[in-house]
Amino acid sequence: MKSRRNFLLLLFVFLSVFSVRSAASDVVKTPTDGGIREIVPPKHLEKYNRWKNELLLTEIGRKQWESYAENKQFILTIIVSNSRKQGAGTDKFLWNEEGKLVGATITLGSKIDTGFPEPAYYPVMNSLSSYTVNGNILAATKLIHEIGHVNQTAEADKETVRTQDKLMPVYIDIFLKNGHNTQDKKLVELEEKMGGTPMQIWENREYWSEVNAMLFLNQRINNEGFYCSVFNKIKNNVETYAKDYEQRFFEIVQTKAACGK
Repeated sequence: MKSRRNFLLLLFVFLSVFSVRSAASDVVKTPTDGGIREIVPPKHLEKYNRWKNELLLTEIGRKQWESYAENKQFILTIIVSNSRKQGAGTDKFLWNEEGKLVGATITLGSKIDTGFPEPAYYPVMNSLSSYTVNGNILAATKLIHEIGHVNQTAEADKETVRTQDKLMPVYIDIFLKNGHNTQDKKLVELEEKMGGTPMQIWENREYWSEVNAMLFLNQRINNEGFYCSVFNKIKNNVETYAKDYEQRFFEIVQTKAACGK
């Protein structure tokens, strides 16, 4: 069962994440007219503004938004698209010649105020699924999760990120053709070059963005009656599906002591 799960995950990663990232990382001149550029169809503008305003209700949301809005040497493009539906993604990373990240694109589905991802890899966003939570809070949580990917990439070493994005599809292609043998010499060599398997790298990226989402929720729903219910579900999701990453979540985010089990 576990190997089957790993296989499906790797297929998912290849089709929906790495192929996009590796095809859309370019070297450009450092912009001087940067900031946040919002590309939102008129029919979605009203609800997009509700999502953004929800994000800006929190200190962490305002701080992260302003860090890009006020940075003239970085262009963060935010697009709302029907094609993404209830999901979102971050790609089209732009680097300058010195290896500094100077641009990225977040694409939000036009229905991100509905729909919940699975608990295994999205323990924070999934925690909202069992409660009557305002759709704007859900959308803002998805948005700050994506901003977390931009934050991570900005802090990472350019060559490491580009090497991983280049080699992960190669790893997955070999994996699918060799009978799912992770001990294949070629795969072992690729793993050493990348600093982990595609699954490990993908999990690491997603869980860091989920920590960002958790920080947002910790501030946004702190005074709501369902606060403990949400955070106890996050705890259960992490303990069940992401035990190896538990320390990351609960050392960085200090939740209410009253919610402890």
